[in-house]
Amino acid sequence: MPQRPDPARAAWASAAVRRFAAATNLLVAARTYRIVGGDPRDTAALDALLTGLGARPAEPHEPVDQLWCVGDPAESTAAVEREADRPRGATLVVVDAGRYVPAVDEDAFGPVTPARPGVLAVPALSDDVFLVSTGRDPEDDPAAAARIRWARRSMPVSRAVAAELRDGGLLRGTRVGVSMVLEPKTAVLVLLLRDAGAEVVVYAHADETDDAVAQALRDAGVPVHASSTATTAEQKTLALAMLDTRPHVLLDDGSHLVRLAHQERPDLLPTMLGAAEETTSGLRPLRTMAARGTLGIPVVAVNDARSKTFFDNRYGTGQSTVAATLDLVDGLASSAHRVRPGGSAVVAGSGPVGEGVAQVLRAFGFRVTVAEVDPVRALQARFAGSAVAPLVDAVRDADLVMSATGVPDTIDHAVLRAAAAGAVVSVAGGVDHEVAVEDALAAGATRVPEAPGVERLTWPDGHHVLLLAGGAGVNTSAAEGNPVEIMDLSFAVQLGAVRMLLEHGDELDRAVVPVDPAVDEATARAALAAWGSRCDPPVRPAGHLPDREPDVRTHRFGDPSTDHRP
Repeated sequence: MPQRPDPARAAWASAAVRRFAAATNLLVAARTYRIVGGDPRDTAALDALLTGLGARPAEPHEPVDQLWCVGDPAESTAAVEREADRPRGATLVVVDAGRYVPAVDEDAFGPVTPARPGVLAVPALSDDVFLVSTGRDPEDDPAAAARIRWARRSMPVSRAVAAELRDGGLLRGTRVGVSMVLEPKTAVLVLLLRDAGAEVVVYAHADETDDAVAQALRDAGVPVHASSTATTAEQKTLALAMLDTRPHVLLDDGSHLVRLAHQERPDLLPTMLGAAEETTSGLRPLRTMAARGTLGIPVVAVNDARSKTFFDNRYGTGQSTVAATLDLVDGLASSAHRVRPGGSAVVAGSGPVGEGVAQVLRAFGFRVTVAEVDPVRALQARFAGSAVAPLVDAVRDADLVMSATGVPDTIDHAVLRAAAAGAVVSVAGGVDHEVAVEDALAAGATRVPEAPGVERLTWPDGHHVLLLAGGAGVNTSAAEGNPVEIMDLSFAVQLGAVRMLLEHGDELDRAVVPVDPAVDEATARAALAAWGSRCDPPVRPAGHLPDREPDVRTHRFGDPSTDHRP
């Protein structure tokens, strides 16, 4: 059994990978990598973390997506020049992960230019080679236009689907309302829809609005109803203003705009083709409305598409929420919290999001306990390597508690009181009141800022926990959301849902409807092609005609055609 790296090396590897993720907003899972140089014990720690997150070490002659440089700059320069010889459009990210001193000589490749904060382009080598240093903080410049360009280059699947919509002319004359986390990847989706012929209007909640990105869209001529400083009342006014543009299609996150339209603008519903919803928590109330007969439009369940849930919920949310959580913890004095390398973490919920969060926490060296009310999912968590216990018991000795249910009051007041003093509480994904902050305040707790994105909840008896991002989804409130490649898949499904509504909206039931399986298959095949892989086409047995029923007779006991009853 391989030994765990010592805590200092594990902490260095963790910081390096998280700085790479924060600088690039790119995915670790499914990517190929090579590590160059360095102390073998350092490279072993980095290798263990990357593979634990789902990356794959490249074969000797296989091109890589990420080149992690750890040792001598001269060795790194030679490796970069070798790897830069690649097909056009195949991005190479060179990561300077030198532990004590830089492992890459930036001057060795000629002039470099900023590609986005924290990422340098190396045009002398190729338009597809970029350099990231994990030893320095990214620039504070919001650089929205650069971040949008960066996201667009890593979203080939969405670009391809949008091009089909454009070429088919389906979106001409269609107004699409987008209500999602407003960051660079969403901006790419908005611009793809616009360029495909749609009239697009945008709304975003205050805690999910990047003002620089919002302004970049306005500069591009897109109406945006969003501000990071809007009060709750102002957010409602902005949301209604977006609805008052009378969109034909709504793309929603949390179904807040779909529900608001039913509550405040019911006259809009007969003019709509429908909506698409991309979250588990957003679909729950819509299914209740459908069961009651009060859902007035068809809503495509984008969240339930395999090419969304299998990747966005697990790999995207897992990486982004754990990284954002640990980044916020890094901003605290070590004496202010319990989180340590090799410490204990509790994950509330073991759906696709919870599975991803648990996997990433284990990769970062945490001992993970899962709390899950569904016994089958709890058993799955046990098989995946986590301990299993009731939530109120599990949190008593936990250093970190992460909620991954999307259900209000998951971290209720009893759980907060039972949590170990100084434990960190974070939410992956999130709905309103997933952490019972209001109940804690009603019980006499005080809420005091501790650091950016971190508050201390303290009860009259002195018990305290640290709450991240106010109890909202930590990856969107305190970071840039899910990795670009993950949202490329999710947004490709969104675009497929738009096609469904344009072509069949009048025929669909006023209900939550599944994504056409053909959308899933097309999305996955396009992603495999973009990543340089292929899968076999479906195989039909020889001589089996499409309209012929399969032979249901058993052949285990010989040829049934020769079997004659007496």
